[in-house]
Amino acid sequence: MGAFVGDALALGPHWYYDLAALRRDYGDWISDYTAPKPGRYHEGLPAGASSQAGFILALTLRSLVERKGYDEADFCARMDRELFPLLDGTPMAGPGGYTSQSIREAWSKRRAGLPWGRVAGLADNTEAAERVLAIAVRYAGEPALLARHVSSNVALTQRDPTVGAMTLAFAAVLGQLVNGVALDEDLSARLMGLVKSGELPFHTVTSGELDVPQGAEAPLQAGQFASPDALLTVSSVARAAHDSGVSIEPASKMGLVYGLPCAVYHQFPAAYYLAARFQGDVE
Repeated sequence: MGAFVGDALALGPHWYYDLAALRRDYGDWISDYTAPKPGRYHEGLPAGASSQAGFILALTLRSLVERKGYDEADFCARMDRELFPLLDGTPMAGPGGYTSQSIREAWSKRRAGLPWGRVAGLADNTEAAERVLAIAVRYAGEPALLARHVSSNVALTQRDPTVGAMTLAFAAVLGQLVNGVALDEDLSARLMGLVKSGELPFHTVTSGELDVPQGAEAPLQAGQFASPDALLTVSSVARAAHDSGVSIEPASKMGLVYGLPCAVYHQFPAAYYLAARFQGDVE
């Protein structure tokens, strides 16, 4: 529900790379759904509508519910049947008024006759994260299944291993939060424990959290990400959010600290920072 609300709230003020311009158009605080301004992304959609991220999230949720779990063949069939016929390959078209790079690439390769499994591209955006969060919630109590299904679904549209690792880490964090774990300085250690137990598919040589290696190095396994560093980001950012020596005011300026572009390495740290700083205050 939070993802749908967040997507709809962002529809109007989406994709401003200048915070001063954003404030000129929307003021210092956005308290309700807003319509996109003329000439902006999603122009013409009403306040409270979903972007294409919300459309695909709903598609993913329907598949999860109706198939009683993650069924990749069903998900792919729904993408072919429900989304791709509405696209034309251009950015400013399709449900929600904008189609991301990774979805455009997948659409184009499917049109060329390539099968699912061979249509992923190198886009480094959060496109897959916006849908796999539903899979993470569904399998929050089963970290190994969460990792398997999230990684497989991400790879359908995004094949860069760093994007895959960071997106899986984001999903693993979400799974922990669903289970009532706090977003704090100890969360990364919990996630590293899941790596040591083999439930999260990251390769690591250190002992403890990041202590000196002990004994022989575990061999890399097929489908395993190179290192668990993406899991360590969340607690580092949480520490900064609660450190009196680190001041970001107003908090929205963390976009200048972590970067305003839409790549995963900008967006996930920003999301972690806001979530850690304002735990218990959703608005």
